[in-house]
Amino acid sequence: MSLDTRIVLVGTTDSGNIGAAARAMKTMGLTDLVLVAPACEIDQKARARAAGALDLLDEAAVHADLAAAVADCDLVAGATARTRKLGAEPVTPRTCAERIAGREGSGRAAVVFGRERTGLTNEELELCQLALHIPANPDYSSLNVAMAVQVIAYELRLAAGSGELPEPAGLEHPAATTGDLERLYEHLERVLLEIGFLDPEHPRQLMRRLRRLFGRAGLDRNELNILRGILSAVEGKGSAPRRKKRSEQ
Repeated sequence: MSLDTRIVLVGTTDSGNIGAAARAMKTMGLTDLVLVAPACEIDQKARARAAGALDLLDEAAVHADLAAAVADCDLVAGATARTRKLGAEPVTPRTCAERIAGREGSGRAAVVFGRERTGLTNEELELCQLALHIPANPDYSSLNVAMAVQVIAYELRLAAGSGELPEPAGLEHPAATTGDLERLYEHLERVLLEIGFLDPEHPRQLMRRLRRLFGRAGLDRNELNILRGILSAVEGKGSAPRRKKRSEQ
C-alpha cells in the first residue's frame, strides 16, 4: 500500500494545529491534507509549526463540508472519544491502519479529525465507516489534534510496510578479529598482574568476566587499538607492591 491516506481536519480553530498536523503527516510520508470549513487562516503561526512541511499547507484542499472532502474515498475513519451502540465500528489506531492497508479497491481512505473542543458532529460521524479511538489515559485523555494525527500517521506507516529501520551506516573501522581480541586479553592480563589487581594465585573468574564484557561490546579495530594504547601507557608506570598474604604478615 502506498502512503496515500487523506488526513482531514474539520473546523480547526487554531492555525498552529494545522501546521503541526502537516508536520506530523510529512514525517510519516503522508501528503494529502484536506481542511473542512477551517475557523482560522493558514498564517505565520501555522507555517512556523509546520517547519519543513510548508508544501502540505500550500497544497491543502479546502471544502465547505465533510461530505465533499471524502466523496472520492472508499473508507473513512472518524476520530472520536465517544462510543455509541449504533454507528461506525469502533477501532484502535492500529486496527484502523491495518483495515486501511488491507482494503480492496482503487479509492482513497481518509482519517477525519474534528474540532479541538467539540470533535465531530453526529452527522459527520455518520459519514464514517470506522470510529477511531485512541486508548489514552482515562484520567487524562486530552490529546491535541496534531498529536492524534501523529499517532495514526505512525500506525499507517507501519501498516504500509514502510516502518523498517534504516540500514545501519557502514562501519568506520572493521570489527576486531578473534586474534585481535586474544592479544588484547593477553595484554590486559599482563597489565593487571603488573599493577597487582589480578592475583595469580586467586584469579577467581576475573579474566573470564572481562572477556564476556568486551565480547558484548562488539569492539571495532580502532576501539581495540585505543584500549591497547591505554594498557601500554599503564604498563611499567602503574606497578604497585602486591598485598602480603595473611601468612606473611
